[in-house]
Amino acid sequence: MINSKLPNTGVTIFTKMSGMAKKYEALNLSQGFPDFEGSSELHALVGRYIQEGNNQYAPMQGALTLRQAIADKTKKLYGVDYNVENEITVTAGATQAIFTAITACISKDDEVIVFGPAYDCYEPAIQLCGGITKFINLEAPDYKLPLDKLVGQISHRTKMLIINSPHNPTGAVLTHEDMLQLQTILKDTNIIVISDEVYEHIIFDGANHRSIVSYPELAKRAFVISSFGKTYHITGWKIGYCIAPRTLRKEFQKVHQFNVFSCNHPVQLALAEFMQKEDEYTGLLAMYQKKRDVFIKGLHGSKFKFVPTTGTYFQLLDYSQIDSIPDIEMAEKLVKDYGIAAIPISVFYKNPPEEDRMLRFCFAKGEETLLRACEILKSI
Repeated sequence: MINSKLPNTGVTIFTKMSGMAKKYEALNLSQGFPDFEGSSELHALVGRYIQEGNNQYAPMQGALTLRQAIADKTKKLYGVDYNVENEITVTAGATQAIFTAITACISKDDEVIVFGPAYDCYEPAIQLCGGITKFINLEAPDYKLPLDKLVGQISHRTKMLIINSPHNPTGAVLTHEDMLQLQTILKDTNIIVISDEVYEHIIFDGANHRSIVSYPELAKRAFVISSFGKTYHITGWKIGYCIAPRTLRKEFQKVHQFNVFSCNHPVQLALAEFMQKEDEYTGLLAMYQKKRDVFIKGLHGSKFKFVPTTGTYFQLLDYSQIDSIPDIEMAEKLVKDYGIAAIPISVFYKNPPEEDRMLRFCFAKGEETLLRACEILKSI
């Protein structure tokens, strides 16, 4: 018999809710993926690079042209130089990058501080390494980073801190002041930071993304992780990247080379060429701002309460004026009785707040789908 390393882990809520959506033929606003295609030009580039014979292993750290494009973009957006040879690794999606960074650094009984609600891949990776996850809950409705609580949770065993901005599932965005305070708190420690920035280009209402690379005291200790899937609507291609200073990159690649070794070669080459079109990522904001605004405007008159999300393509809806049942039950009820699928927020917590009645909806959908979803939600 196998002695499970994850005895309390089952099928993820994303698999469950998408499965229910299919079974009941419901609108699927649960799992975070677009229902529209990415650029046909990017698709054609992949085909071209395949036909040109780029079908063998890419370099372990990633195709040089793609690493250079990532470095150029980072310099242009944040004014920071990263070395293409020593500080950038292309990964099989952001989740693999997160897993690799945790595995490279965490040993038995090391403590990792995570802010809940948190993307569900963080804790299992920590657990597999024998580490201990210390959760600090963010609080509704603004889900601001509780830096005062962070100070009290740091101990001699604290090895790592994971931050995520724009934040999945809440849509909260870290401010310049948050980053300065975090920099001060960590200054005299050896704590490593994973900064999950996969939604860096999806921030609304004039807010700015504050990348950790822009804060030297944080950047020197940070794995910065991003995703092409979120940026170019190609989540199924599973290509992301990790930026880290040389000392951290060295440990990261020790694990990476025995985990996936290298990633899809023609896709990397296509992305490198496509990244020269800056408007394809800088223009992302306007498209998603419109989708968010269509969604929240369509919800006016419903019994759901909400604060418009500041980032990501997720919107939280508070159903406390509709029902008092737990959010998992409410999510199942919406699928079965109303034909719409969402994600219950409690699954992102270790100890969810008992009073919260929140569901997460993905608005990376066509306008017709969003308007139909709003009509359903207003009928509840």
